[in-house]
This record gives sequence, C-alpha cells and structure tokens, in this order.
Amino acid sequence: MIIRRNPKNVHEPVGPYVHQIEIPEKTKLLNLSGQIGMDLQKDIPATVEEQFKLALKNIDLNLQEAGVSRKNITKLVLYFVDELDSKARGDILLDFFGESLPCCTLIYVKALATPKIKVEIDAWAAQPV
Repeated sequence: MIIRRNPKNVHEPVGPYVHQIEIPEKTKLLNLSGQIGMDLQKDIPATVEEQFKLALKNIDLNLQEAGVSRKNITKLVLYFVDELDSKARGDILLDFFGESLPCCTLIYVKALATPKIKVEIDAWAAQPV
C-alpha cells in the first residue's frame, strides 16, 4: 500500500495534493506520457477547463488499460498555457481524486505542442502487487 504524508514540520499543502508518497517494494510502476485534452476523434475543446477534465479522463483510460487504480496515482505534473482559477482547478482535482490525492506540481508554460493545446499532464502511478 502506498503511504501519503504531509509532514508536520512543512507547511500545509496549498492545494489538493500531498507533500510525499512512499512507494513500497514489489510495486508495479506506471509512467504515462503527457496526456492532453484530446478525444478519439482528435477534437480538442476550446477552454482550458474542458481540456483539463479531458486530459484527466485520458489518464484514467490509460490506467484502466494497465489495470491500475486511479487511487494509485502518485505524481502529477500539470502544464498550463492559460490560467485556470485555483478554485476551479482544485475542484476538478478533488472530484477526480477524492481523498487519494497525489503529489503535484503546476507549471505555467508559454506553449505546448500546438497552439490549440492549453493543458498537458504527466502522471506516475504505483500499484502494489
């Protein structure tokens, strides 16, 4: 079982994430390429919020294919071109993760692969075997 911690000697997280996750031995590790908000028909929604939700859905679909639970995501790196209100971003993450929050880093960038893409998410997961 992975162990989530927020050490008492470090400030409380400023969003929906945890400071650290310990991964035990004998764990299946899954690394995903950056996921974007694109559907099977290669359509990309116009807004950063819609792209964020779709990118998370694509992460979930990848996890399902690998037989890994969403609760075992250990790390996200969020790349945003356009700003998304912190409350909206937090609500989306809380809706997706519930209480199984990952470690998380948010980076604003000038551009991603194409001008239409406003969000990309790197994800790592660890599932005990």
